[in-house]
Amino acid sequence: MSVNQGQDHGTPIGLLVSQYAQARVMRDLHTKGEVSKAIIIGVNPAALKLAERMENYPALMVKLMGFFDDREINRQPQGTFTPLMGKMSDVAAYVRKHNINMVYISMPISAQPRVLQMIDELQDTTASIYFVPDIYIFNLIQARFDYVGGMAVMAICETPFTGMNNFVKRVSDVVLASIILLMLLPVLMVIAICVKATSPGPIIFKQRRYGLDGEEIVVYKFRSMTVMEDGAAVQQAKKGDMRLTKIGGFLRKSSLDELPQFVNVLQGRMSIVGPRPHAVAHNELYRKQIKGYMLRHKVKPGITGWAQVNSLRGETETLDKMKARIESIWNICAAGR
Repeated sequence: MSVNQGQDHGTPIGLLVSQYAQARVMRDLHTKGEVSKAIIIGVNPAALKLAERMENYPALMVKLMGFFDDREINRQPQGTFTPLMGKMSDVAAYVRKHNINMVYISMPISAQPRVLQMIDELQDTTASIYFVPDIYIFNLIQARFDYVGGMAVMAICETPFTGMNNFVKRVSDVVLASIILLMLLPVLMVIAICVKATSPGPIIFKQRRYGLDGEEIVVYKFRSMTVMEDGAAVQQAKKGDMRLTKIGGFLRKSSLDELPQFVNVLQGRMSIVGPRPHAVAHNELYRKQIKGYMLRHKVKPGITGWAQVNSLRGETETLDKMKARIESIWNICAAGR
């Protein structure tokens, strides 16, 4: 990989930004050595071979939690300590309860209706879904090949940013966020003083949102309201809202209230471009109303996204915003194949 060495890197600020970005990225790579939890749907030679690869390749950092199969007769996995956990109808609930990261499907063509039903139910999770192919029976927009210990599997629901793509995006985020924060430091200080001078309360508003893989994160914003909601019900701000501070309306309209989120980018919680993070209360509401909503959590939330480009902001009809954001993720997935 080659990094563009612009003339700014010759300046003290450029060198500082470059070194800081490199340090952040390397630290992220070393600290994210978490073991992923996986399950396999189907008990057959291909599934058992995949389980064997997972057990024999600890460097994969994948823990196989169990198998699921509707066919109980002679389907108890042999040659492995991993148990048969239940039926295909149990998969989605198990994935949600145990925060499963990866679902591998190894089922015959006769099971296609049940498999499609299960995939539909898994859309309310953040699990990556792979098909272990004996033959190719699916025509899927996001399908691409991956490998587990040298064995081919087909990804049908996966984050578009893996491997080198993820590394490049992370480097870009860190470098750009660092430069922007340094350039806007005087502006940030002026806004902070104005927020403190015009209303009582903290300068920064911290709110719980959902990030990558549906994990809860804390997002920063300049406080623009006198009431700071972060509970089971969060009311969307409206024009002329009485909760707005003296400068709150201006901050929200100009999006200046979101500048502290560049700190979230440096922390690795957000990206510069991605679907906007919703308050936890809103997220739980939308996932029940919009099919495929949880797909948005296959990428990091962003400071700006496709909905903002299309001026779908604030009081815009929620369904339009959701369609735009989910559509943008599908476009990224298709482009990354």
